[in-house]
Amino acid sequence: MKLQNLIKLRYLIVALAFAAGLSGCATIEGAYEDIQSAGEAIEEGAEEASN
Repeated sequence: MKLQNLIKLRYLIVALAFAAGLSGCATIEGAYEDIQSAGEAIEEGAEEASN
């Protein structure tokens, strides 16, 4: 392979890794919201059961 092709390949790999990192952040944020809403539901259920 030519040096220019290797440099282009390197930029492509870095760009794909960056895009994967950004999409991972959205997934983690969504998981956090799901866990938070599940915790709130458990808390409300516990309050209703204690009354």
